[in-house]
Amino acid sequence: MQRRPAEEENVSAYYPLFLNLNAKACLVVGGGMVAERKVQGLLEARASVIVVSPTLTATLYGLVDKGVIAHVRRSFHHEDVAGCALVIGATDDAEVNGRIAMAARQRGIPVNIVDTPELCDFIAPSVLRRGDVQIAISTGGRSPTLAKRLRQGLEVLIGPEYGELAGLLGRLRTALRRREITPAGRKALYERLIEASGLPLIAHPPVLPSQVHRVRSRRRRYTHAIRARRP
Repeated sequence: MQRRPAEEENVSAYYPLFLNLNAKACLVVGGGMVAERKVQGLLEARASVIVVSPTLTATLYGLVDKGVIAHVRRSFHHEDVAGCALVIGATDDAEVNGRIAMAARQRGIPVNIVDTPELCDFIAPSVLRRGDVQIAISTGGRSPTLAKRLRQGLEVLIGPEYGELAGLLGRLRTALRRREITPAGRKALYERLIEASGLPLIAHPPVLPSQVHRVRSRRRRYTHAIRARRP
């Protein structure tokens, strides 16, 4: 078995999955812009969102006024996590974030503390959404900026028509299940429909060895520069 480099041994390895949060209570602690983004993502998953924070952004206040999310106007209490399927800590207070993580883990609830990987049971990927088509991109917490750039590149290549096609195929799949068609026959039909749609497979020039070499060279320079600044 090939041994990983020493600097990688303490890096968590994550299992990718899509979690069904439909109508499930999810807690977000914090009321700033970061919390707002987390709330929006949970709402897209149709979660029932509770926000605990003394103050909120204007957008979050608007969601409260519309009855879209629940708001507890105070600081975090240990018992706030009770009954939640998921907990996200998005405050700028390290002590509070630590208490959030502890409270969630004591109850066996998955928790994510923004920008604090050691307190996270899961990390949130950068997600491209096109209707029912979702593409999640993660770097394992190493570089959210790179994940974001990759997502932005895919946004140009994958338009809303892919989501429309997924919806059509989903409805067709439901209808075909009621008919006596073999699994192989259904698969062949799906393939023909996708080809007939005219939507291209994503094709992009491959990464050249020279580009890989350039990135590695820059990484070495940055690493040496950082080490040189350490006392």
